[in-house]
Amino acid sequence: MNIRHAFFLLAGVVALILTWPNAFAWMAAGGNILNPVQFFGDAMAPGGTAAFLSIDMAIAWLVFMVWVLFDAKRIGLGYKIGVLFILLSYIGVSMAFPLWLVVRERYLARQERPATAEVAHAV
Repeated sequence: MNIRHAFFLLAGVVALILTWPNAFAWMAAGGNILNPVQFFGDAMAPGGTAAFLSIDMAIAWLVFMVWVLFDAKRIGLGYKIGVLFILLSYIGVSMAFPLWLVVRERYLARQERPATAEVAHAV
């Protein structure tokens, strides 16, 4: 664990703490968190800043879902891990994205270690 990973994880936890009380209130009023069309539609309805942020977040979420699926496969973690992070993003992209960065960086670092060790022994 390094400082960057700790920051990413802390940001994800803070995001959950700050966002989910609003999600619970919205669901108590009849919202369905598993229906992104309803979710973003309700968020955009007031217009202005709410619409701007909702549209921005919806596009960022879509990009994250596509990227994480193919990135997980590309680096060797496989599609199942990509799908897992897509599902986690329903809890919150601001939680899933930092967690993905930590998992991704740690996995890549583990992949580099054996190659680095082999080079050291060869010299």
